[in-house]
Amino acid sequence: MNIENRVIQLIEDKIFDRPDLFIVDVKMHSSGLLTILMDGDNGIGIKDCAAISRHVGFYLEEENVIEQAYNLEVSSPGIDTPLKSLRQYRKNINRYLTITMNNGIQHEGKLISLNDLELTIEENINSTGATKQKNKKVEMIESLIQIDQIAESKVLISFK
Repeated sequence: MNIENRVIQLIEDKIFDRPDLFIVDVKMHSSGLLTILMDGDNGIGIKDCAAISRHVGFYLEEENVIEQAYNLEVSSPGIDTPLKSLRQYRKNINRYLTITMNNGIQHEGKLISLNDLELTIEENINSTGATKQKNKKVEMIESLIQIDQIAESKVLISFK
């Protein structure tokens, strides 16, 4: 079993009684940094991150899973971290996303719904079919996007 899989098991054991929390990503970097990204349906607090860190760190040391020196970092994903799970998308319904497709096409719009296979965004399209061009007639359309065709999605931050 690799390190990431063992860490995922340890986290799942720790958050078993907390269905509001979920794993976003676990990665063991070649530099010796083990990063754990956690989130929750209503966010995740520093106390939860600290408890997960203590739990995982204790068992990794106890079982001697990682032979070299390492640093363990548990945090919530930053606002610029790409969305990775359906749960993150659900948490961001009614927020604006920028979506890059596998073919390089980009979409930008408000996430209005999703299911296991696709999501629906509301985006502004001008008369030429392009998004966000000045002095062009713009209309709102709903676009269906296949989730398996998404290369990357990020939440757009608005300072309005």
